[in-house]
Amino acid sequence: MSGNPASSAASQQPATRADFHRILGSLEDPRIMEILDLNPTVADLEQAAICVAGDHDVLAKSGRPVSRIAVRVAEIIVADEDDEVPPTAGEIPP
Repeated sequence: MSGNPASSAASQQPATRADFHRILGSLEDPRIMEILDLNPTVADLEQAAICVAGDHDVLAKSGRPVSRIAVRVAEIIVADEDDEVPPTAGEIPP
């Protein structure tokens, strides 16, 4: 028998704000709301976290495709990182 049915069922539950913070950490509130509006499952958040960490090989070995929602969540997270303020001209090394 493969996997734990209880944990598998739990990962298919709709993600809550607490799940979001536990799995993905903190982001700006508008980003959190944008992600939660997608109605992701816990598994979607876990897949997105793996993608953002650059561990795509882990998902590839599982044999299951990444969900469209997980891909969108990862895009939102990466966009949030891209929105960070760049250093000012005085802080850029010569």
